[in-house]
This record gives sequence, structure tokens and C-alpha cells, in this order.
Amino acid sequence: NRMPMLSLLFASLPQVERGVSKIIGGDPKGNNFLYTNGKCVVIRNIDNPAIADIYTEHAHQVVVAKYAPSGFYIASGDVSGKLRIWDTTQKEHLLKYEYQPFAGKIKDLAWTEDSKRIAVVGEGREKFGAVFLWDSGSSVGEITGHNKVINSVDIKQTRPYRLATGSDDNCAAFFEGPPFKFKFTISDHTRFVNCVRFSPDGNRIATASADGQIFVYDGKTGEKVCALGGGKAHDGGIYAISWSPDSSQLLSASGDKTAKIWDVGANSIVNTFNMGSNVLDQQLGCLWQKDHLLTISLSGYINYLDKNNPNKPLRVIKGHSKSIQCLTVHKNGGKSYIYSGSNDENDGFSGKGHTNQVSRMAVDEMDQLVTCSMDDTVRYTNLSKRDYSGQDAVKMDVQPKCLAVGPGGYTVVLCIGQIVLMKDKKKCFAIDDLGYEPEAVAIHPGGGTAAVGGADGNVRLYSIQGTSLKSDEKSLEAKGPVTDLAYSHDGAFLAVCDANKVVTVFSVTDGYAEHNVFYGHHAKIVCIAWSPDNEHFASGGMDMMVYVWNVSDPETRVKIPDAHRLHHVSGLAWLDEHTLVTTSHDASVKEWSISYN
Repeated sequence: NRMPMLSLLFASLPQVERGVSKIIGGDPKGNNFLYTNGKCVVIRNIDNPAIADIYTEHAHQVVVAKYAPSGFYIASGDVSGKLRIWDTTQKEHLLKYEYQPFAGKIKDLAWTEDSKRIAVVGEGREKFGAVFLWDSGSSVGEITGHNKVINSVDIKQTRPYRLATGSDDNCAAFFEGPPFKFKFTISDHTRFVNCVRFSPDGNRIATASADGQIFVYDGKTGEKVCALGGGKAHDGGIYAISWSPDSSQLLSASGDKTAKIWDVGANSIVNTFNMGSNVLDQQLGCLWQKDHLLTISLSGYINYLDKNNPNKPLRVIKGHSKSIQCLTVHKNGGKSYIYSGSNDENDGFSGKGHTNQVSRMAVDEMDQLVTCSMDDTVRYTNLSKRDYSGQDAVKMDVQPKCLAVGPGGYTVVLCIGQIVLMKDKKKCFAIDDLGYEPEAVAIHPGGGTAAVGGADGNVRLYSIQGTSLKSDEKSLEAKGPVTDLAYSHDGAFLAVCDANKVVTVFSVTDGYAEHNVFYGHHAKIVCIAWSPDNEHFASGGMDMMVYVWNVSDPETRVKIPDAHRLHHVSGLAWLDEHTLVTTSHDASVKEWSISYN
């Protein structure tokens, strides 16, 4: 059994944008919740959000995903207008049906309670919505009555069926069916209608708008019942609403950085949750499922609200929401920590981090996380303190793209057209007129030598002498432009991967003679990492493949196919001899257990 097993998945956060509602899909069985990031649908366990699954079969960015009331299928819609209906019971998530109700972004969808009909709305070129049978795609009505993009749709979950929509034309619309026919327009709002939702018992429907108002209507007739709060429900636009399971209360999420619970019958506020004062604390989505009250902030964070303490959430789920460029592993007190670098603001550290994409990171012998970023700085972050302290950011003359740390407080930084040697967090030497473009760097574990891989396909060795770097006049030939390189932990080997899909391993003890060549990737290899056993190393490529190789035998390899579907692997690191961690532009981090029997 040589199949690598996926043992842990750190899912990405919801992808959010300012001023746009974010839909969180609920689970009829109450166990999971759903949201989208990029081309992925993320399914998370609501009681233990560390348990996650990712659906990656959309070719375009996904906007919304919702469970069928039966719980057996999920429908997800993307920016191209594709609607995919897929199985939830199997790990493979087999596709059941795929439709294209219109050409353009799908913004919301709703199922009838029997899981047989689906309504889809958005910004199609020829129409803004469609409603059809789930298994044939045959139309069961028309969604008319709006002259601008439709943002929201819902279907009453009790008979007689009713359907409602909310649009950028400042109106909501009410339909009867099936087949669904337009009945009348509701024009109480003065700005975009962002969300319309029927109560679970079907007796009420609520509409929420950018005007800060929530109106409640009779679910069967559409007659107005009240405006929550009398006038405005929030001081800012309202992006989402979600009913309590017993239909008596409503949760609302607003750009005024608060969420509120309303007693709808009494038209009174039960709770106001102040989520912060930063623009990133604007609330864009919400879900009330069983006893859980969830909201999504503009930061992408998922908040579990506490009714008993409205000013402090029970828990906040943080993580990456943008593509991850790199990662490293740090052992501390017998525990391994994974650090991953991106360009989203994140948790784990206090203070201010890099202001742009983090392109490379490593941990030095003083337990500092050394990172370089497109903000033209190299930062030293103390991992025992876990804060981004400003004094330790060193400005480079040109943008740094790669770095390596070595014993004795040395860091070698590759900038565009320049190599910089740093000692104890200070720049001490630079080589400018290189005559080639440096792409990757590694420092020998014993110190003293830095290997620099160039876009010209050569690896050059430099010796570190005090506060200067001297070229060794020795260069090694790779099989193409060098993309990454790494020394084995015992310093015996140097592995070099290149854009021509080859890994070349040189034997350091034999004067850097070529030891073995490894073929197998079908596209440019972008990252490489040695196992602590010094016998195996992993490589990740643009072909979305990860291979684990044996340094002495290029024929035996362990293959992780589709490590991150539709996204190439951007970083690799080993936690121990049998555990490999991968990251990718899909913003997730995955842990694999590897066996060589």
C-alpha cells in the first residue's frame, strides 16, 4: 500500500468582497455549513469546523452553494452561469446534473421542500432568473418583474408554494406556483434588496436592503406586516438575514459592523452584537442553524455569536482566504507548527505583518520566522512571542523574492538582480552585477556555503566568509531554469528542480558530482523539500502532482495525484519522516501521511 493518505485539511475561509453579500449554506441535518472560495465549495462541520471537505469541480469562481432539503445533494452556481448538482453522501461528490440556466453570474439559488425544483437568480445577459426541475432542467415557471440583476431568491418550504426575489432595482417580487408566475412587485425599499428569506414555517417572509431596513410580510399573501425596528433596523446596509429554526426570531448582518437578533412577533431587538470598529468587521453573511449563530466578517473570519455575551463571540474561525505562496514547519517543545504565507491579514500573530504577498519563509536557529515579501522587506518574527514586531523589518533596495537561513545568524536574500547577505538581522554584503537572474537559494546546514539557482539553468556556489559572500567559481548544471533547490538535512545532497520538469541531485561530499536525475513531472516543477530521513524528498509541480522520491533510486516514487485539484502546489514541508504538508493557490493546507512499504 503506497497510496498517500490525506490526514488533515485546513480549509480556506470564505472569499468576500466589500459591499457584497456572502451566502452561508445551511445543512438540513444540522451538521455542516457551506461557503465558497475561488473555484472551491468548502463544507465544514458546524460543531468542529476543523473537520472540512472541499469540492473543486467548478471551472470558474463559485458564488453560492446550498444543500437540497433532502440533504443528499448540493447545488452550486458559478460566475459563468453553470449550476452543478452533486452528491454529498460519497467522498467523491459525483456530479448528478449540470445546467446553464443563463449566461452570467449566479448569485443565489433555492430548492423546493421536496428537493425537486430549483430557482436560480443572478445577472444573466438575457434573463435574471430561472426555475426548473432538478432532474430534467424543464422549466416550471418564469422569473420576471425585475429590470436589474437579482441578488436573492427563496422558496416557501410549505405548501402552497411561494417564491420571492430581491433585486438591484430596489424591489422585491412575489410569485405563486408551480408553475411559478409573477404576482406583484414590493417596492418598500429605497436601495438594493440584498436578501429575501421565508421563515421555516412559511408564515412570514423578510426582505433586507442596503437602505438599512428589514420588512416583514405574510408568507402566503405577501401583505406587509411591519418594518423591524419601526424605521431603520441598522445604521448601515444589511447584507444577510437568517431565521431561527422555530420561525420566531431573525438574525441580521450589517455593514454597520453589528449583527442583531429580532423578536419578529414583538418587533423588538433581543441582542445586538458589536463585531468591532474596523472596516473589516463589517458583517456580510449569517446563518442560524440549530443553536449556532454564525456571521461572516469582511475579513473572511467566521464568527460564532454568543447570546449571553454579545460583545465577544464564542469562537472565531480564522485562516487564509487568498492563495498561499509558501510554507514552513517549526518544531517547538516536541510540537510541530505549520506557518503558511499569503497576502491576507491573519491570525496567530499580533501586530502588523507584511503589507503584500509573502513570497518565501524559513525558520532560523533562534526560532525566528524569516519572511520576505513583495512589500520589499525581510521580516524577522519571534515565534516564541508570536508577534509581528516592527523593529525587525529590514528594507531591501529592490524586491526580494527568495531567502534562506543558515547557522550563525546568516540569511541570504535574493532580490531582483541582486544577492544580499544578512547577519543578525542586518545587511552586511551585496553582490549586484550578477550577469544572471537568481531564482532560488539554499544554505548548507553546516553553514559556509550558499547555493544560488539561476534562470540561466546554472547553480552557483558562494562561500560565506565573515560578513562577505565570495563566488566559488564553481557552477552546477541543472536541466533548465532553476525554480527551487534544497540541501538534505545532513548536508550530503543538494536537490535542484527546474522549469524543464527535472530534479537533479548533486552529491556534496563528492565535490557536487551529479548523483541522480529524476523524471516524472509533466510540467514545470516549482518546489522541493527533503524528508528528515535524508533519503526521500518531495517535489510539487504545475501539473498539480506531488511526487516523493528516493534519492538513490529514481524509479521508486510515491505519487500524490491531484494534491490540490485545479491549483498547482505552491509549497511543501515535512512534519516528520512520514508526514508531508502541501499548500496551494486554493488557499488550503493539506497534511498527507506517506508510507514506503
